[in-house]
Amino acid sequence: MAHADNLLLQQLPNAARRHLLDQCESFDLELSSELSVRGEPLSHAYFPRSGFISLVIDVDRYPALEVGMVGREAMLGSELVLGLAKTPWRALVQGAGTSWRIGAEALRAELASSPALMQVLQTSLLVRLHQQTLASACERFHEIGPRLARWLLMSQDRAQADSFHVTQEFMALMLGVRRVGVTVAAGEFQSSGYIAYHRGELTVLNRAALEKEACSCYAADKLLHTELTGHKH
Repeated sequence: MAHADNLLLQQLPNAARRHLLDQCESFDLELSSELSVRGEPLSHAYFPRSGFISLVIDVDRYPALEVGMVGREAMLGSELVLGLAKTPWRALVQGAGTSWRIGAEALRAELASSPALMQVLQTSLLVRLHQQTLASACERFHEIGPRLARWLLMSQDRAQADSFHVTQEFMALMLGVRRVGVTVAAGEFQSSGYIAYHRGELTVLNRAALEKEACSCYAADKLLHTELTGHKH
């Protein structure tokens, strides 16, 4: 898949995009690094150019659960659009890559002076709210295999590559299930020739087959994004 810059930034008029990027710095997304802490004020917002970030929530003593994923189609820190500085989740880099990073106060100043930026980021926030609602229903009603297929497709979309690094422990964490459940489902996909997995490196071999295995939430998620933004991702 061809490399492209952050899709939100691409939607901005040229002058607004240049002005925003003047306030940004290039920032590497390092695998497994934590970019925000639950309940702590946000110091920066991030516009991924490659790689992807998982939004993970911790509830009591239960295993952590992924409630959202941020790639080049979105941003991390959209709470700042609402004037908020704290989040209910942790943001973990799931796929290494690069991003543009801007300080929280600098972003607020840009939002105050750029109606175009405000419109783009408000729409992005609305998309995420819809997608998280869909993800909650998916977690409640769909079985592990279809959910795993959906998650692998989402990860491949954001990795912009057929291969990416992920451990079975991390897949179990993201799906909120025991590792044995992921092992069985991933093993079935591998024996069917849909994926190859070795020492943390996963390669999608048959994307069409995974799309057939995935629950309806994958297609619904992409449709929501297109309908609300007018752009595919």
